[in-house]
Amino acid sequence: MARFSGKPGGFGGLGDIRKLMEQAQKMQEDAQKLQQELAEMRFEASAGGGMVTATVNGHGHLVALSINPIVVDPEDVEMLQDLILTAVREASEKAQDSQQERMDEITRALGDLNLPPGLI
Repeated sequence: MARFSGKPGGFGGLGDIRKLMEQAQKMQEDAQKLQQELAEMRFEASAGGGMVTATVNGHGHLVALSINPIVVDPEDVEMLQDLILTAVREASEKAQDSQQERMDEITRALGDLNLPPGLI
């Protein structure tokens, strides 16, 4: 009887492969669940002391923008543009940071499998 991988039973490494496949399946399910959760999450940031507030979802897409009429000055449109950009940028960064943290949680389980670097 031929033996593979030098272990009794011939296919001693299959347990590791099965574990890897189970972990990969769980990671895929968790990633799909995360995508749904991100669509529902909201991150908010303000600029100009709350004069402009931007809200993005967990994917970083702008879903709401609030502008206090007091900052709408036809003579200084550039200031309003800067406030909007600042608020949107900060809200998007919050969403991106949260998304990265959540993905790290999902992929952390694969770290125990000693996979080659860069595989995940």
